[in-house]
Amino acid sequence: MAKRPAEESYAPSDALKKGERPIQPQDNDEVGPYEDEFGDDFESEDEIFEAGVDGRPDIEREAEESRDAMEVDQQTFIPGRSKLKAGESLSPDTSTYEMLHTLSTTWPCLSFDVVRDTLGANRKTYPATLYAVAGTQAESIRAKENELMIMKLSGLSRMDREREEESDDDDDGDESMEPILETKSIPLTSTTNRVRTHQYPQSDPSKISTTFTATMTEAAEVLIHDITPHLSSFDNPGTMITPQQSKPLATLKMHRAEGYAVDWSPLVATGKLLTGDNDGKIFVTTCEDGGRWTTDNRPFTGHQGSIEDIQWSPNEKNVFASASSDGTVKVWDVRSKSRKPAVSVTVSSTDVNVMSWSHQTAHLLATGADDGEWAVWDLRQWKPSTNNTSNPAPKPVASFNFNKEQITSIEWHPTDDSIVAVAAGDNTLTLWDLAVELDDEESRDTAGVQDVPPQLLFVHYMEMVKECHWHPQIPGCVMGTGGSGFGVFKTISV
Repeated sequence: MAKRPAEESYAPSDALKKGERPIQPQDNDEVGPYEDEFGDDFESEDEIFEAGVDGRPDIEREAEESRDAMEVDQQTFIPGRSKLKAGESLSPDTSTYEMLHTLSTTWPCLSFDVVRDTLGANRKTYPATLYAVAGTQAESIRAKENELMIMKLSGLSRMDREREEESDDDDDGDESMEPILETKSIPLTSTTNRVRTHQYPQSDPSKISTTFTATMTEAAEVLIHDITPHLSSFDNPGTMITPQQSKPLATLKMHRAEGYAVDWSPLVATGKLLTGDNDGKIFVTTCEDGGRWTTDNRPFTGHQGSIEDIQWSPNEKNVFASASSDGTVKVWDVRSKSRKPAVSVTVSSTDVNVMSWSHQTAHLLATGADDGEWAVWDLRQWKPSTNNTSNPAPKPVASFNFNKEQITSIEWHPTDDSIVAVAAGDNTLTLWDLAVELDDEESRDTAGVQDVPPQLLFVHYMEMVKECHWHPQIPGCVMGTGGSGFGVFKTISV
């Protein structure tokens, strides 16, 4: 509340000395040149002290301010833990973001992937530009409206703190331009459960890499598209995409049930694909000479539940891992004639929904489960079991139960092996720093907030968030998809 200025009062011109007032001259009948002929009523020092800044006693004024003050909840609001009351809504603290943008599409998207571009690595200038591909989830009665969207987001500006602080610097005009979303569409007839991209470079480095997408649909099909022409058309105005260019290179129908597990090998340039379904079967598809896609019809089996996620090893081209609703993660060798796992570890008593294999430290694997717990495992501690021996169950090197709903996505930072992004069903997309160590004697509370581990770096609220990915060329940039559309942000802490 702004304070009203106190009324001006007469003050003697002589300074106070040693706590005593100067002796006043004797009154006389003559009116001096600066005196008020009607005189002044002086208050005592006690009265001046009691009156306060607006002429009323401080106690009376403070009591009125207390009655009129807006009630403020002094407790820390934690998305996913705290509950909004009727009529309340959340708004982000923009001072904690370097960049923050949201965009909506006609239909929500369960899955998306970020596409590498030719704009350079380690980009820190604004406005930013990124490319992505996503598959829609239209209503069942309007399934024919589904599509594979190839997107270009440009004009992603830095948070306009200069305007908030009334800065005089006018040189950043280009950094605060309005964001632009451009899309190209490939028609689909079914919901996309999971989509992933794979690239191999062109002979001309100035041209965008040949880019394949693998789309696993609700109809239990796997569609492989070449979206290179669609990506190139964004930067070549007037380019027409022919119907033939939007047709799939291959439609794979080896699965008898739908699935959500898709991953491209990062070590096979021409394209090698893993897909897993709800029947617990995993298939390998390879691009042969001449561009023909061939699927090995002998599935990998061993899970007692659905395959929820799948990941190729970042440094061994014949090794992959799978996560299942049976609570296990299994490690496989594609050269195995038995098509059985080499290692099997129970990592949760509930479904293991997602996992991420660190590309910086290849022996670290992160998993996220249906009970809201996520953990990091050292694969060097996972030993194969034999018929005669049973190894003790390995312990995670770190585990967290901060989230109270299922983990829906997890991904290691592309260049920092201590940073992890985690999305959950409690409408949170959190960033974690595993480099923060916790001694046994230390509290598990952070800044006095109960049950908030110190490794929790940032909490971003995003309604019904399903998937999140780091941008590999814009350090710290995270993109997520949820029920309200897409979000792109970069915090001041990563």
